[in-house]
Amino acid sequence: MAEEIKLNSSKLGTQEYWNEFYERELQNFQSNSDDTGECWFDDSDAESKMIQFIADKLEEGEFAKDISFLDLGTGNGHLLFELSQELKEVDDINFTFHGIDYSAESVAFAKDIANKKFPGFSFKFDQIDLLTDTPFLENKFDVLLDKGTLDAIALNQDLINGKRGMDIYAKQVSKMMQKGSILLITSCNFTENELIKVITSETELTEWDQIQYPSFQFGGVQGSTVVSIAFIK
Repeated sequence: MAEEIKLNSSKLGTQEYWNEFYERELQNFQSNSDDTGECWFDDSDAESKMIQFIADKLEEGEFAKDISFLDLGTGNGHLLFELSQELKEVDDINFTFHGIDYSAESVAFAKDIANKKFPGFSFKFDQIDLLTDTPFLENKFDVLLDKGTLDAIALNQDLINGKRGMDIYAKQVSKMMQKGSILLITSCNFTENELIKVITSETELTEWDQIQYPSFQFGGVQGSTVVSIAFIK
């Protein structure tokens, strides 16, 4: 598929790292309920741009009613919590918010925040490894969100049934999508062309739209430090 695209291995690609990370985050939150943890890509404002992208598409009538969101690698659930606040004034549309993560500590942390900070909202969080969990992949969602999860997967070069995680990610995610479903993914480790190749090479997904970020030019090549692309099935 995309064998020439390879990132160096890092502890950020291991489950052990994230278990320990979210165990600390959960302990901090239990000691101080104002400490809800890290917001990834905060320096590029990626999360708010992803949320605004969804809100704009809703306003344009691009999404059907009763939208199910799935956050891939939900971490502390921050993206879903902020998305729910943005959409809470939208009338006549029912939203469901579901987050999955392979770290049990992440799921416990997100559930704790949801119960204490958002008691009036309904969130569902499950410990799922999307690269290996076959039964869960039978579920279908309208909008799937990824803010750095593919990045972390690509930092682990361990093989799963002979393939790297980044090479089976798109196929696995595609199983949870139906015709018209959207995958909105943000990455700081892949260029635009690399991300498109990773997602579309062996799936029925095609590029749908992009989020624009400030660009820079280096060595005659123009680009940005963060890429956010929406794919449609």
